Formats: sequence, C-alpha cells, structure tokens
Amino acid sequence: MLFNSLDFFIFLPIVFVLYWFIFYKKLQIQNFFILTASYIFYGLWDWRFLFLILASTLVDFFVGKAIHSSDTNRMRKSWLWVSIIFNIGLLGFFKYYNFFIGSWVDFLSFFGYELKSTWTLQIILPVGISFYTFQTMSYSLDIYYKRLTPTKNFIAFATFVSFFPQLVAGPIERASNLLSQITTKRLFNYIQCTEGLKLILWGLFKKVVIADSIAPIVDDIFANYSDYPASTLILGVSLFSFQVYGDFSGYSDIAIGTAKLFGIELMSNFKFPTFSRNVAEYWQRWHVSLSTWFRHYVYIPLGGNRVGKLKSIRNIIIIFLVSGFWHGANWTFIIWGAIHALLYIPVFLMGRNRIYMNTVVAENKWFPSIKEIAQILLTFSLVTFSRVFFRSESISDAFGFLQQICSDFTYKNYQHPLGYRMIDYFILLGIFILYEFRIRRDERSPFKFKSRITRFLAYTLVILGMLLFFDDNIDRSFIYFQF
Repeated sequence: MLFNSLDFFIFLPIVFVLYWFIFYKKLQIQNFFILTASYIFYGLWDWRFLFLILASTLVDFFVGKAIHSSDTNRMRKSWLWVSIIFNIGLLGFFKYYNFFIGSWVDFLSFFGYELKSTWTLQIILPVGISFYTFQTMSYSLDIYYKRLTPTKNFIAFATFVSFFPQLVAGPIERASNLLSQITTKRLFNYIQCTEGLKLILWGLFKKVVIADSIAPIVDDIFANYSDYPASTLILGVSLFSFQVYGDFSGYSDIAIGTAKLFGIELMSNFKFPTFSRNVAEYWQRWHVSLSTWFRHYVYIPLGGNRVGKLKSIRNIIIIFLVSGFWHGANWTFIIWGAIHALLYIPVFLMGRNRIYMNTVVAENKWFPSIKEIAQILLTFSLVTFSRVFFRSESISDAFGFLQQICSDFTYKNYQHPLGYRMIDYFILLGIFILYEFRIRRDERSPFKFKSRITRFLAYTLVILGMLLFFDDNIDRSFIYFQF
C-alpha cells in the first residue's frame, strides 16, 4: 500500500478513528490493534513476507532477553551473533544472493572458466527488509551494549518492529525512542495531529509535484544518454538529485506525520541536505536514521576517530562502502559509496567534519553569503556527480554517461518526453528551493506562518499543485522501496 494511493487514504482514517475512539481504553489492546493494522498494511504487498517480519521479531525478542540474562560476556556475545547472523543472513539471501553468485561467475570467467549454470534464483525482494532487519538488530545490539533493558511485552515489541508509518522505508528507529513510546500510554493531542497532517501534506507535495513530475525526464535522459550532449546529461543527473530528495524526504515527512496522528514522534530523517556546506554536513542531514545507525553500530565499535588518523580513515571507508552496499546489490552502489568516502576524507583531515553540526546556512540572516553559496553549489555538484553511479543500471552505463559528458559539448534545448514546457519545471524548482530555504531551521514545520490567511493560501497552492501535476500514467512507487 503506497502512501500516495487511494487505498491509503481510505485505510488511514479508518485506522485513526478505531485507534482513538474504539481501542483507546487499554494500551495493550491499542498496541495490538496498531500491530494488526501494520500487518494488514504490509500484507497487501505480499502476505507471504509477513512470516519474515514475524521471524525477525521473534528472534530478536528472545535474543534480547537471552543477552540480558546471560552471566558471561562470552554467552552475551554468542547470543548477539545469533541476531546478527539471522538478520544479515535474511537480508543477504533475499537481497544479495544473486549478486554474489553473478559476481563469482564473472570472476571465474575472467580467468577463462565458464560455468554452465549460474545457480541464480528468481528471488523477490521483500519491501522494507533492509529497514526492519536493521531496526530489530539494533534492539539486540543496544541490549548487548547495556544501553537498553529488554521488554517483556511481545505485542509492544512486535509493534515496534512493524509500525506501519515507518515500516517499509524508515526512519530506522531505535528502541530507546520508538519502543519507549509504544509502551507508554498515549493521549489524543489535537496540536500533534494537526502538525502531522501538515507534514503529510508537505510530503505528498514533494512526492507528487517534485519527484514524480521530474521522473519522466530523468528516466528518458538516463535511458538514452548516448543520444544527448553534456548539457542535457548534466540537467538529467541534477534533476535526479531533486527527484530522489523529493521522493525520499517526501516519504519520510508522510511517515513522521502519520506517526504523529497516533501519538508517536519519529526521528527526523532529512534536515534540508540541499543547503549543506560540505559533504560531512550533507551526511548529517541526509537519511539521518541510516547515518546514525552506521555511526552507532559500526563506526564507533571500530574505534571511530579515536584510533589515529590512518585507522579513522579506514573506518570512514568501511562505513561508506557498507552504506553503498546497503542501498543495493550492484557494484554501482559500492562505487557510489567509495566516491563519498573520497569526498569525506579531505573534510575529515582538515578537521571540518563537525563544524556545521548545530548550525544552518545563513544562520539568523535572510540570505546566505557569497562564500556559503559557493560552498552549497560545490557540495551539491559533488554529491550530484556521485549520483551518476547511484542512478545508472550498471557500471558500464555510468562510465558511458560520464564519457558522453566529456565528449559531446554541443548544446541543444531538451524536449520533454511528454511534450511539456521545461521552463515550468525550472520555475517550480526555483520556488521549491526558495521555500525550503525559508523553512530550513525547522524540518517539522513546513507551514509556519503567523497569518491564518497566509497558511490557508499555502495549503491551497500545495493542493492545487498536486492536482495539476498528478499523472496517473507515472509509476508512483517510492524509490527507496527497492532498497
């Protein structure tokens, strides 16, 4: 069930009414209801994969209790490995099995040995598996590191794993935030609900008006890159940066907003990364839940930046390579991760990786300085360059795309594949960027105006924009569902 579908707009009000007006008296019943709704939400994709969620839930629920009750560190570590092997094994089989088999076959063929059978399987990737496996595994890891005491309430834990607003594409929550709210009595809060509806509206705008409207242009340019000059290819990959941002941050806004309707506060997943002044700040603002997951459970256990420059660089490279591999079973994602490691390391060596942690661009100013504008444009350009590999189907396509940029410097006006005027998209993106710059200090308040008339006008324009740009012929699924 997609957030931007008619099914969801029927499903959500029904669940909301039953949650607050029928099943509100007892917390356990309320949690059981939202768990049931979450399983229905996920099962409408493919009910068979519900058994995977249930299996992951059962394993980490009992592993968490076993770790906590173990008397020796050896036993604690053994139980932790049960969680890690199970979850990584589950993810590895469904997401990476064919990748490893194909890579092994290619490796052998390089030495002249051709296999008669590749042993590949027709495996369907369960939607959201990269997200909920990391979420359940973090629970066991937090108990192992004694940051958390295991819950005895299986219904609450199962709800934590499968909470439908963030189940299929995050944010990847830690039990210390989400589970603690699930085990606490929740009361209806009108202000919280209105804030949630505003975030849902803004997320839908970013998805429908920004991401979906750009998608046909990006698809056309990347599919036919050999037919276009450098100017068009640069346009295509630049628009892809806005497409993937509108798509994924739009999903996160809808998820956070939907959770608010049920009295739950999820972590922020995007903090206006478009306005980042270096690559380190970009990763503090882009897909925050994944970045923090890798920092807490991989980077810091490896020693972080406390083990000397060389080992710190090693840890940075590991983090970005693993992050790239998390995104997909393709060498293009690994190269994308490697590029970001190479971009991050100079910032780290200059000691500038933490200077923008608590500030936004043009702090307490109306406009950024010339220096800040240059920093933003440089960061955007570097990140956008890396997305050639993120978007391309194969390494050969990515290098072919880059080679075409370097070899054909002619210019011609790009014609929209559906015949629309490109100037309309440039105006739309310009307005969007300016508006996001205005609200850059608070990612949870997209319609923060003192005047009711101004707010009403903003709501009206956003809704009209969605009606104008909605196209039923466009694939409306979210990009990160494939991860």
